[in-house]
Amino acid sequence: MSLVSKFNNLLRCIKNNGGIIRALETSFWTDDVKELHFVGEDKFGNKYYENDNYFLGRNRVVHYNVQVVGFDKDPSQVPAEWHRWLHYTTDNPPNKVPPKERAWFAEHTENMTGTSGEYVPYSTAKPKIQSWVPPKA
Repeated sequence: MSLVSKFNNLLRCIKNNGGIIRALETSFWTDDVKELHFVGEDKFGNKYYENDNYFLGRNRVVHYNVQVVGFDKDPSQVPAEWHRWLHYTTDNPPNKVPPKERAWFAEHTENMTGTSGEYVPYSTAKPKIQSWVPPKA
């Protein structure tokens, strides 16, 4: 690749990301600046992109909603229908071919393990092991 074509690729990526400031912001959040094409958005504000010029496994990307997520990005914030598309289970994104709705489907919630909202079961059983109390001098 010549220097001119590399520079043209850089300019195309910057333009595709919405200018220099947005490209730097994308680089901050994703550690990468690519030329991506918008595919869709889920109800949580996560945006999904694709570019088939990249290798399989690197051509589908999710940009998490910064207002909801902040610095706590977690893959459990991706709904099941978009997870199927991201992991190549289907080639059709859910905004073009919606998945079948079933009565038993639960609403998507993210995994709260390790946060203040995690599930902690309540136990009425007496603990089998007692904490050690140091003897008084």
